[in-house]
Amino acid sequence: MSTAISPTAYNYKVVRQFAIMTVVWGILGMGLGVFIASQLVWPELNFGLPWTSFGRLRPLHTNLVIFAFGGCALFATSYYVVQRTCQTRLISDSLAAFTFWGWQAVIVGAIVTLPLGYTTTKEYAELEWPIAILLAIVWVTYGLVFFGTIVKRKTKHIYVGNWFYGAFIVVTAMLHIVNHMSLPVSLFKSYSAYSGATDAMIQWWYGHNAVGFFLTTGFLGMMYYFVPKQAERPIYSYRLSIVHFWALITLYIWAGPHHLHYTALPDWAQSLGMAMSIILLAPSWGGMINGMMTLSGAWHKLRTDPILRFLVVSLAFYGMSTFEGPMMAIKTVNSLSHYTDWTIGHVHAGALGWVAMISIGAIYHMIPKLFGRAQMHSIGLINTHFWLATIGTVLYIASMWVNGITQGLMWRAINDDGTLTYSFVEALQASHPGFIVRALGGAFFAAGMLFMAYNVWRTVRASNPAEAEAAEQIAVVGAH
Repeated sequence: MSTAISPTAYNYKVVRQFAIMTVVWGILGMGLGVFIASQLVWPELNFGLPWTSFGRLRPLHTNLVIFAFGGCALFATSYYVVQRTCQTRLISDSLAAFTFWGWQAVIVGAIVTLPLGYTTTKEYAELEWPIAILLAIVWVTYGLVFFGTIVKRKTKHIYVGNWFYGAFIVVTAMLHIVNHMSLPVSLFKSYSAYSGATDAMIQWWYGHNAVGFFLTTGFLGMMYYFVPKQAERPIYSYRLSIVHFWALITLYIWAGPHHLHYTALPDWAQSLGMAMSIILLAPSWGGMINGMMTLSGAWHKLRTDPILRFLVVSLAFYGMSTFEGPMMAIKTVNSLSHYTDWTIGHVHAGALGWVAMISIGAIYHMIPKLFGRAQMHSIGLINTHFWLATIGTVLYIASMWVNGITQGLMWRAINDDGTLTYSFVEALQASHPGFIVRALGGAFFAAGMLFMAYNVWRTVRASNPAEAEAAEQIAVVGAH
């Protein structure tokens, strides 16, 4: 069939915008992470000011890395993948543009309000009610664009990556809206609609599933498209991908109570959360194995393709952190690990090793195609970035493991008369070398992002987006 198709078959403009902002917010978010890590080494870096204190900048760091960097990567890749796998343009250019500008407005709102101390105090849900409402509107619009595009698809089949993206969009909306139910008392102050242990339970139902659906399910959608594409191999087992999908979304939503072991939460709820967390190991590793086995017959490509290396190493970190998580959910392990740096290490095994690395690999894959280039400006710079990211992640995680176990053992050590062996300050002093290594690891990772920014800038500067659009038109016409 050779019917004429619009010169711009796909809406790549919004994908380009989100892809570029992924790099920008990545540098800012990770740079801020290095700064607050350095505050724990040199407390003078708080500058004695409320706005620059660790307590105010830390939630800004998490919001910038999760929602600004991770969120832009998810928007960019989901819009890219849904168009290519459905062989149709996004259902509405104007709504897609609204999601871009609306999302940037939410992030700017976070940058302004969090250092000023406007916060709900809820982990990953600190943004006060006006910004939370804007975020909900943007997110519902995102859902309309994504699912509307799937409805008008030219293909009969809905590719599995879109199932993961779809689940991530729906569940994130549910989590955000329910957890943010509150009573505003002024423009930037509200009180939660829930109280006591109920509030804690709903917060960690949200908090853990922000990890489970925002930082896992969405990025698995990314994995199921970009790993086969970059490896030039079909996904190892399509059947396993479907089983992986249903098992993951069925189990993940139940894991939240493991954040509340040894608290006022009823014991049955704690035990249920622990059991579900342990069972969650099966679908998590099913997905990791599916991604890894996709490289059967293509392992040699890792020697020469640093983009594929990013994608595969991210899967290794995904496998590692989804083994560690269920282990830390066991009450006896949790009694040692909870409130220590071990938890921080675990989070960053997932955030740096899995989320950031797969995002970086996906962006490197997309940028040349979005801007009409054969490849990135410099493969050598991608290689440099890969090693900086890998070494930085390993330094970060290892230092936090050592710190966490040290802290846990020192806090629980008691003398024969029942008094504590160590003061809190002594545990803090023992942690200081680990804080230095953590800051160094973070600096390595953030430095890699600067190499990426330069590489992307040089690629974009030499680009011809019109060529990319024309190439897509030919590809789409051919597919028809």
